[in-house]
This record gives sequence, C-alpha cells and structure tokens, in this order.
Amino acid sequence: MPRLAVSASRRWWTLATVSLTQLLIVLDGTIVNVALPSAQADLGFSDASRQWVVTAYALAFGSLLLLGGRVADLWGRKRTFLVGLVLFGAGSAWGGLTHSGAELLASRALQGSAAAFMAPAALAFVTLTFAEGPERNRAFAIFGSLAGLGSALGMLLGGVLTEFLSWRWCLLVNVPVALLGLVAGLILLPESRAEGDRRYDLWGALSATVGFAALVYGLTLAEFSWTAPATIGCVVLGVALIAAFVAIERRVSHPLLPLRILMHRTRAAAFTIQALVGVVGVGAMVYLAFHLQLVLHFPPLLAGLGTLPFTVSLMGTVPFALRMIDQFGPRRQLVFGPLISTAGMLLLSGISVDGNYWLDVLPGVALMGVGMGFTVVPLNNLALSGVDPHDAGVASATATATNQLGGSIGLAVLTAIYVAVAGGHASPSAMVAGYSAVFVVGAGVFAAAGLVAWLFIKQTPAAVAQPDRLPAGAAVQ
Repeated sequence: MPRLAVSASRRWWTLATVSLTQLLIVLDGTIVNVALPSAQADLGFSDASRQWVVTAYALAFGSLLLLGGRVADLWGRKRTFLVGLVLFGAGSAWGGLTHSGAELLASRALQGSAAAFMAPAALAFVTLTFAEGPERNRAFAIFGSLAGLGSALGMLLGGVLTEFLSWRWCLLVNVPVALLGLVAGLILLPESRAEGDRRYDLWGALSATVGFAALVYGLTLAEFSWTAPATIGCVVLGVALIAAFVAIERRVSHPLLPLRILMHRTRAAAFTIQALVGVVGVGAMVYLAFHLQLVLHFPPLLAGLGTLPFTVSLMGTVPFALRMIDQFGPRRQLVFGPLISTAGMLLLSGISVDGNYWLDVLPGVALMGVGMGFTVVPLNNLALSGVDPHDAGVASATATATNQLGGSIGLAVLTAIYVAVAGGHASPSAMVAGYSAVFVVGAGVFAAAGLVAWLFIKQTPAAVAQPDRLPAGAAVQ
C-alpha cells in the first residue's frame, strides 16, 4: 500500500497526534459511567434515560462511522479529522454546561457524531503513514493499546472528576484536549484523499444509519418487553434496513461500504471479533461501575480506582503481545486473549451482596485486562491489512464501527438481561443477581471471540497482508 511521504520523525509525531484524539474518543465512551448516578440526581432523569447517556454516544458513533470513513477518503482525511475535533469539543462544552437530561443526551449524540468523522481519519493516517511489517505493528500496538487504555482510564478519570469537581467536568475536560489536538493536527498532519470519483452513496448512508439506530432502539425497548409491538417493530425495521443496505451496496456504483472489504476472510474475522469485544467492553464496564457504587457503596473516586487494575494489567501485557505478534503472528493471542478475559468475567460473576472487592472483583478485573491486552494489539492491524489506499478511511471506519455498534447492541441486550433477572427490584440481592447474569453472558461472548479467531484467522503474518481479491464471479463493486 502506498504510504504518505513523511519523514521518519514526523511519522511518529503523526501517530502521537491521532493517538491522542483516539484516546479522547474511546475515553468518552466510558468516562460518564461512574458519573451517571451523580448526573441523574442532578438533572432528574429516569433510569431508562440513564442508559441512553452511554448509548446515545456509542450509537451515533457507530451508525455514522461508515459515512465518516467515506467522507474522510473523498473530502480529505486531515480536513475531516479537524472538523470532527471542532464538533467534538463543541458537543463536550454543551454537555458539560447543560441543565436538562434531554440536552445531555443530545450533546452526547453530537459527540458521537463528531467522533464518527475523527476516528476513521485517524486510523487511516496510521495505515497510510507506516509500512507493512514490524514498524506498522508497533504503530498499531501503540494506537490499539491507547484505545484500550482510554476505555479503562475513562472510568478512573470520571471518578476523580466527579468526586472532587463535578460530573460536568467529565465532559468539559475534553475541550482543552480537543484544542490541543486541533493545533497539532493543523501543524503535523498532511492532507490525503482517495483519487478518482468522489460521489457519495447517500441511500446507503441513510439505510445503514437508520437501520442500526432502529435495531438498537428496539433492543433497548426489550428491557420492558421482548414481545411488545414497539420492540418487535423496531427490531424488524432495523434488520430490514440493514438488509436493504447490503442490497444497495451490491448494486450502487460507488458504495458507502465496498463489499470487497468484507470478502477478505481474515479481515471479516477481525471485524467480528471487534464487535464481540465491543459487546462486553461497554456493557460489562457499565455494570461493574454500578456494582461498585450501588452495592459496595464506593464513592465515585474509589469506584474509578476500582477499575484501575484493568488498565494496569492491559498496559503491562502490551509489550509481551507486541513481541508475540512479531514472532508468531496474531492468531495465537487472538485465541487465548479472549479466553483469558472469559476467565476474568467468570470470576466477576461470583460477586455477592456482602462480598469483598479484593476477593470478588479485583482478580476478575485484572485477568480481563490481561486478556484484552493480548486482544487489542493485533486487531486493528488485521482489520486494515491489505486494504487498497482508496478504501483506507472506510475500512478504518468499519473496524471502529463494528466495535461501537457491538457496544450499543451489547449494552441494550445486557440491560434487558439484567432487568429480566433482577425483576425490576432495587434491592442489593436483586441487583447482584442481575450483574452476575451480565458477567456470565459477557464470558460467553469473549469465548465466542476466541472461537472466531481459532476458526478463521490464518497463522502467519504474511497470510493476512494480501490485497483484496474477490472470489471468481463475485459481482461486487
């Protein structure tokens, strides 16, 4: 794949710039988790709306990522990245200053929409700046580990800010970081865009965005009833629109998501694992925060600190994972990484009402972090290996979208499971039963991710770097 013509030192400054904003994007997916009880008490919104503070961000992010990736490819990756940063900072300021639950949800949706344009441009810069091989492996290891770090760091930072300042600072803190990223991006990032025709697939964008939104909303309604007409109608509408999106992409001359990107076996497996990891990464961390605060009665700071072992174990694992991928390829760690996280989730499922953090929570959280460290390092590299430069943005968007949509769908489904088990009761025993069920299901999802890697990812690094090729006779544009 042709690379951007930048010097060796500037390549790493480029990586630092886009990694900073990637950290910001991922951090904001979890920074409000610990702050939710305080925000709910301050603004007076319902328990159902509480979930949507997380879902609004992830859903807008995931639903618009494909469009954001194609806009980055065709309009310009630097331009798209910088505009996204401006909108992200504006959404963060709005959310931090809001005085109603409805405005908070709207600001979170604006943040997610802006992130949908920043993230694929950022990942495309890594792909186009570093050559295939050890150098790109190291770049993706840094980029991927910061994404994992951001998810856990968000919980800790959210606890610190909520405890000593206000939950509002969980959003306002983004503003200076966005300004720093904007200045660095203006100075350091080169402009790049795909050559050739620059028409947009508007019908594909509409069907994908509305389809995923309807599906997630329908699954959210399942919290109240799986058989209600509104639940069934939204799920059916979502599935139908997603099917229509696939049909549109097969026929349109300039598709939003060229299906050749999904025809690569290893890349498709990586996308699937991204989605499965997203299911657990969002939902499990939300319910872990609830358990620490509502059952163990940790204040926000201690609840944030309670998730720190996840971050420490994840970051401590990354150097070993990087050496392994250089020596043995990605398959082994994408099998045993999720299985280690499976064991961690099963340990977490043993929580009790009068349990002890050190015995019931810490071992599972730390073990899950080790597994995630082995998992996140190779995923982005596999998802983008062999992609044509024309498709770098949309392939990057697909990799991130699968993770975010997995998180949105996962949180909706896990919430429905929690409600079904807890029975709508607010007693500590009912909550613990619901949380345990969520963690057991999460363990099963991690195990499924390991199985996908075992069955579909090839053993050697060279085997995954082949350019896109379509099966004979495939009629994909």
